[in-house]
Amino acid sequence: MSGPPTGLTTGPMAGPTTGPTTGPTTGPTTRPVRIPVRRGLRVVLAAVLLCVLGTGCGEADAFATESTMARIKQRGVLTVGTKFDQPMFGYKDPASGRITGFDAEIARLLAKDLTGSERNVRFVETVSRERENFITQGVVDLVIATYSITPARAELVSFTDPYYYAGQDLLVRMGDSTINQVTDLGGKTVCTAKGSTSVDRLREQVPTAKLEIVDAYSICIPALISGRVDALSTDDTILLGLLAQHPDTLRLVRKPFGREPYGMGVRKQDTAFRDYLNGLICRWLRDGQWDRAFMSTIGVHGNTAGPSRPANC
Repeated sequence: MSGPPTGLTTGPMAGPTTGPTTGPTTGPTTRPVRIPVRRGLRVVLAAVLLCVLGTGCGEADAFATESTMARIKQRGVLTVGTKFDQPMFGYKDPASGRITGFDAEIARLLAKDLTGSERNVRFVETVSRERENFITQGVVDLVIATYSITPARAELVSFTDPYYYAGQDLLVRMGDSTINQVTDLGGKTVCTAKGSTSVDRLREQVPTAKLEIVDAYSICIPALISGRVDALSTDDTILLGLLAQHPDTLRLVRKPFGREPYGMGVRKQDTAFRDYLNGLICRWLRDGQWDRAFMSTIGVHGNTAGPSRPANC
């Protein structure tokens, strides 16, 4: 004798059973709730779309209430310390007032991630000697300003992993053939910026050079062109930007004599913010946003990323 059908019953039997019944049924047959296939697919696709857009996967509420990220998100504006006089990295266009350069683009990517729009960023001019002060005093949320990671600075602020690598080089007058490497600076006058790692490296490698230390690299340019100083020394990427403004007057030696890892500077012990930023750096390196920021700024003049691109991730 065949047994009763197995599985869920979806409707009344079409005919009589082929064997004896054991008794009357005790209630109506349970019918499962059916969700139309098309409607179910629409719900799933909508959920996936929200995740892709970053609005429905829980990220908006992932920040601890008192975290730096939560405060910036609630405020709706990211405040970033950067340079205003370094073409290709942080430069204030005199005509439009817009801050341009690689560091500025990195700041805009961060603003977009935290606030939803790259426009929600306020730039504060931050010269080299003020970077630690602006971070510790809370003038800015962080500093993205060709900020070399050093042990001495790490005593005062926290750094992210490197997001860029530069090499120290020399900018000289086009007609000067006497300077072709760092050792040629003996007895020469070299201009550089106060509070930069360039000062220490020059003193170490060329102790007989005469250093003229100023507040901003832009001050060095007229001094170099006029002959008051013999060279300008700092990171090659900064020099490339300055060279682009005076291509017929100045020459880049292109003999780097030191490697500089750039990090974003945040308040000491703010590990949550630092770790969040490290995650973003990795994401930008993987998804192509780092490369697009490079090509739209430094790469415009034909420069390639090469060793400047971090391999942290």
